Amino acid sequence: MPDAAATASRRSGWSVRYRLLAIALLPMLVISPLLLAGTIARWNNKFDELLITKVNSDLTIAHEYLSRILDDTGEKVRALGESARLRNILVGEGETGLYDYLEQARLRLGLDYLYVVEPAGRIIGSAPYSFANTTRTDWPVVTEARAKGSHTAIDIFAAAELASIAPALAQRAYLEIVPTPNAAASDRTIETRGMVIQSATRLTFEVAHGAVLVGGTLLNGNLDFIDRINELVYPRASLPEGSRGTATLFLDDVRISTNVRLFEDKRALGTRVSNAVRAAVLGEGRVWLDRAFVVNDWYISAYEPIVDSFGNRVGMLYVGFLEAPLIRNRLITFTTIGLSFLVIAAVTVPIFLRWARSIFEPLGLVTNTIAKVEAGDLAARTSIKSGHDEICRVALHLDVLLDQVQERDRALRDWNSQLEMRVDERTRQLQLANLKLEAATKQLVLSEKLAAIGEITAGVAHEINNPIAVMQGNLEVARKLIGSHADVAKSELDLIDEQIRRVNQIVMKLLQFARPEEYAGFVERHAPARVITDTFPLVQHLLNKSRITVRRHDQATRLVGMNRTELQQVLVNLIVNAIHAMPDGGLLTLKTSDLDVDRGPGVVIEVGDTGRGMTEEVLAKIFNPFFTTKSGEGTGLGLSISQKLVDRQGGRISVESSPGRGTTFTIWLPEAAESPAEYAELT
Repeated sequence: MPDAAATASRRSGWSVRYRLLAIALLPMLVISPLLLAGTIARWNNKFDELLITKVNSDLTIAHEYLSRILDDTGEKVRALGESARLRNILVGEGETGLYDYLEQARLRLGLDYLYVVEPAGRIIGSAPYSFANTTRTDWPVVTEARAKGSHTAIDIFAAAELASIAPALAQRAYLEIVPTPNAAASDRTIETRGMVIQSATRLTFEVAHGAVLVGGTLLNGNLDFIDRINELVYPRASLPEGSRGTATLFLDDVRISTNVRLFEDKRALGTRVSNAVRAAVLGEGRVWLDRAFVVNDWYISAYEPIVDSFGNRVGMLYVGFLEAPLIRNRLITFTTIGLSFLVIAAVTVPIFLRWARSIFEPLGLVTNTIAKVEAGDLAARTSIKSGHDEICRVALHLDVLLDQVQERDRALRDWNSQLEMRVDERTRQLQLANLKLEAATKQLVLSEKLAAIGEITAGVAHEINNPIAVMQGNLEVARKLIGSHADVAKSELDLIDEQIRRVNQIVMKLLQFARPEEYAGFVERHAPARVITDTFPLVQHLLNKSRITVRRHDQATRLVGMNRTELQQVLVNLIVNAIHAMPDGGLLTLKTSDLDVDRGPGVVIEVGDTGRGMTEEVLAKIFNPFFTTKSGEGTGLGLSISQKLVDRQGGRISVESSPGRGTTFTIWLPEAAESPAEYAELT
């Protein structure tokens, strides 16, 4: 039995030793390589992101320089257009001539052409002198300058347009296209178009009223321009050794100005961009930030589209740097890190094994002692005077204490979570109660206001009716007193009668609208056109204050069944909203027509305006109670109440609107009349 216990103890001891050995070697031989590989992979990704960030920053610098060139060209032309000397030449005060002055200015400002064009399109002066009468003058920059004062943009000139300005410009733009790997398939062999920065400014002199001064610079073959961009983006020592920065200006997908080299001293003019870049930048209008094949090698590249004055993508601006030296340096770095790790592992592993042996021996003694005690040998000792055998007991007690602490901490966290949930629930309940209270308060205040308005309106109507009745009675008395002489002023007296009846009608309709509860509750059959006509006196004062034209199309032949006051209330709400939507005037359209829908035959009433219109977000909320776009002026209940009144009669109300194009509300109500004869009687 003791022999079996000793054997089990030895097996257990060997198991512990192997585990400790694994623990000692695992960090160095397994975990460290994995961490190192993960770190290298992450570093590699971050390095690639850094390269993309750098090339994006380089593109930003190039873009800003191109923008500055555009601004400088615009400033030059604008300053020339405001010069007193040009004015004196135009009025003929002692200068040799407009053509000589424009040629001198063109050379001084570094422009390829200058000309002055009248509003009718006739060129009255140009430089160089070779301008043809067929030179195009209807560019958007000219139109914008004539309207706004000045404008600068990039435009593409055909070969004939360049030749009409100066044959030398057409020769500069001529370029043979070089077959390029990875480019899109094309049968083009030459490029004759020119990319031009042209600027225009309106002349404000009285003698040249409406005339425009136009100047431009051809970018084709402009190597100073592209080399300057390259110097700004990639100054000396800004890239790793062996790499080089490049910049290019494209017309469509053809390089018309570049410092990319085909050979040592030959620039890659006439080569084309890869098909992938062309599709992304010119086809989709995206900025390309990635590696790309440039002529004969891979570059970390950035491309952005160039848009002309017509809004078309006509070319690209490119910056980038050679990728091969970076890849080579990266491989050298990775190789150095790997070799360093192997050297460190070869040196440290033997040291770890020696340290492990110093732990294995005491553990073997502890294991044998425990086995002897389990076998019944209570006098067994480890003979370790330093007391290493107590480490396991301390660890065990520490684990127990830590288990207790963790359990108590878990209980506290559970209580804390429950408390936070209860607080959040109570907070939500209080917020909901506050919202309900605010809504109820608003509705109560609104109800009180509407009730007060109804009482005031009823009082005003009563006060107006009394003097009107007196006036009407006195008019009858006057007729009787005058007798036969009343025929002399019959038309005037009849007009007074008509106006008194009109005032009575307006007061009655105002009273019906202000106190609808006294007139609602029953359904009547009405011709919609008649109801619209009776509604206009209620809103006529608003129409009189505006520059709104009213147009009506009464095509309905059916009657609708709805309380007259309620229908008027709906129409007043819609017409007032339309008037408010057209503060600067517009067209108010009211249309009635017959329409059969899935619910049966009915009548459609349309109220349309040409006002500001509404967004989709506003359209989704307009029928919600208390929602209004009239900051502090509206109650937000008009459309909500209108919808309820129409729905109650089995109808429906809908709206179509878009910003800047106006709004149209459509009311459909079911038919109530039985025959066209009844419609004629009610109308």
